[in-house]
Amino acid sequence: MHEQRIISQVVDAATLAGATKKIIVEVGELSTITPLHLKEHLAGRVDWEVETRFKKARVKCACKYKGVPEILEEGHDFILFRCPVCKGKPRVIEGGEIKIIGVE
Repeated sequence: MHEQRIISQVVDAATLAGATKKIIVEVGELSTITPLHLKEHLAGRVDWEVETRFKKARVKCACKYKGVPEILEEGHDFILFRCPVCKGKPRVIEGGEIKIIGVE
């Protein structure tokens, strides 16, 4: 189950960063888990307050397009997107990661 791997990585990283009371996690639009899902899973594993923030995706394509991707399909453990201009495969600039942005 990919969620458990993600949750374990977040918990391990937050623990190393010194989390004891609260964790703030930024969840990218193109990551394979939603902010709500991540928050629910983390709340079941830790005693910290868990705050999640959504990060909108931005991509850059060979056709020179830079902006929001066209999301074609989302499923369990995958997201399919493309350039809305040329329909090619763009490079993710932001919004593809899960980041710890704060701990207390």
